[in-house]
Amino acid sequence: MKTSDFNFDLPPELIAQTPIQRRDASRLLVLDKDTGAWEHRHFYDLPEYLHPGDCLILNDSRVLPARLLGQRLPGGGACEVLLLIDRGDKTWECLVRPGKRMRVGAKLSFGGGELTAEVAEELPDGNRLVRFDYEGIFLEVLDRLGKMPLPPYIKEELQDRERYQTVYSKVNGSAAAPTAGLHFTPELLEKIRAMGVGIGFVTLHVGLGTFRPVKEDEITDHEMHSEYCVIPPETAALINETRRRGGRVICVGTTSCRTIESWAEEDGTMRPHAGWTNIFIYPGYRFKVLDALITNFHLPESTLIMLVSALAGREHVLAAYAEAVRERYRFFSFGDAMLIK
Repeated sequence: MKTSDFNFDLPPELIAQTPIQRRDASRLLVLDKDTGAWEHRHFYDLPEYLHPGDCLILNDSRVLPARLLGQRLPGGGACEVLLLIDRGDKTWECLVRPGKRMRVGAKLSFGGGELTAEVAEELPDGNRLVRFDYEGIFLEVLDRLGKMPLPPYIKEELQDRERYQTVYSKVNGSAAAPTAGLHFTPELLEKIRAMGVGIGFVTLHVGLGTFRPVKEDEITDHEMHSEYCVIPPETAALINETRRRGGRVICVGTTSCRTIESWAEEDGTMRPHAGWTNIFIYPGYRFKVLDALITNFHLPESTLIMLVSALAGREHVLAAYAEAVRERYRFFSFGDAMLIK
């Protein structure tokens, strides 16, 4: 299967640059994965498609303000560091700019010296290991000095950092938001709970590999990035009980989907787990646990559009995307949503 099989035409003006005022007022394209039929709704209509005994699985990872703008020492040339993975001992795997001037031994300063750093190692993929020095608690320093690491297709400055967090975000560690969850409000979640729909949480810390294009012609030649995820005992129990009673397991976002599909047994039994996953889901994959998916509209030729095509079929997905373009839906992180049922 070719990467080009997952291309589609997207007018640039449909890439959402800012979040809409009310989270759950985004549009919702409801796609029947078996027939390819679609409906145009709004996200606040979601409860109409849920049933008592179903469960929603949400990713509670919280985005770090992981983008640091500073100066190189000596001389004061500008630099940018994006934190990706905490490697321990005050050392992070990072993306850096300008890469040619950020070799091993390069010294950096942020916030007028409140935070300093040194490049400790260059990795084969071009990332750097950067060792930081600071007083106090690193996450508090980061909260003062860091900026939200918005995707490269968003050019507007984000006015309210919490709009790039889900209302249920809890565990710090992501370099990007699990954006399907951005549409939920506390009130909508409470309404869903009151219907008798179970709500469970997993944690997957989203890496920037989410935004990296697939460069290989054959999708099977693509190497997926690894991300750390956790399935708590109570969520594993909820999924198993939901399936035992005949309810549907509905994941909110591709990250929740990848988490539970990574660690489910072949018969769909879910067990608590913590570890790294690089699962790559594309057409031909047999889902072990997931029955339905709430997701945003994804980039052409991305691993994410391949994942939703595995669930609903490539032809159905591309037809639905073409309809979303015709109807002027908003695309990508701050855009509208799909329910694939």
